[in-house]
Amino acid sequence: MTRYAEVIGDPIAQSKSPAIHNYWIERLGLDARYDRQLVAPEGLSDYIASRRADPDWAGCNVTMPHKLAVMPLCDRLDSLAERIGAVNTIVREADGTLTGFNTDAAGFLEPLQAELAKSHYFRMARVLGTGGAARAIVVGLLEHGVTLVLAGRNPDKARAMLEELDPTGEHHAPPLDHFADPTDFAFDERDGCFDLVVNASPLGMEGQPPLEFDFSHVPPGSVVYDIVTAPLETPFLQEAQAKGYDTVDGLAMLIGQAAAAFEKFFGTAPPRDKGDARLRAVLTA
Repeated sequence: MTRYAEVIGDPIAQSKSPAIHNYWIERLGLDARYDRQLVAPEGLSDYIASRRADPDWAGCNVTMPHKLAVMPLCDRLDSLAERIGAVNTIVREADGTLTGFNTDAAGFLEPLQAELAKSHYFRMARVLGTGGAARAIVVGLLEHGVTLVLAGRNPDKARAMLEELDPTGEHHAPPLDHFADPTDFAFDERDGCFDLVVNASPLGMEGQPPLEFDFSHVPPGSVVYDIVTAPLETPFLQEAQAKGYDTVDGLAMLIGQAAAAFEKFFGTAPPRDKGDARLRAVLTA
């Protein structure tokens, strides 16, 4: 029988996961498929129970609104998923038990690995947003010794997240609108530093309000990263590019987290050409 995995959520029609995984399946010639499945909140428990009994089901990716609700339905949680407090990948093990993982942090960090492999005397990231994606990003960055400035519309929520995840760290939680107005702050010599600015919010996404951000808050030599995928070239990234910053777009995280899940589902790494150029062409056609 054909082994299969799928992505679940409500809504689900917008998900790019089937295009990504089926592209890799075709490239590898696997007897497998990857589907999408609309699962309403009230049907989540029944869905998990029915799939658990199917030996051909490799598992599923989990998107909104189920990333928290699936956690008690798993038999085991990976330690990183437990720390992040959300599951985006469920794997059916050979004995029929279900393990919950979170591949968002790995996907986010993938395009930064070469830089993070270097030695720095200081690392700082300005992360805009306090939702589930931001939490995975914060955990991933903390694993690499990054000092955080976590900005949200509710600074108390940002501060509580930082105190929970790294209570002894010297992090900061300004309001999001702090970054909307210009600053005359004189950044010190940045040689030997790693600076990152991340839009981890939905601001700037199609149908959402714009991200109000003034680039006087960005240190020289920073990497500017936006996890929004529609549009792919957000005004935030366009301005960063115009000012000469290195940028990372939302497809990098999306493809990276999918690659980590694909290997768990199908037991082999997906084919990755340089920069995932061919896959990007499929996704943006």
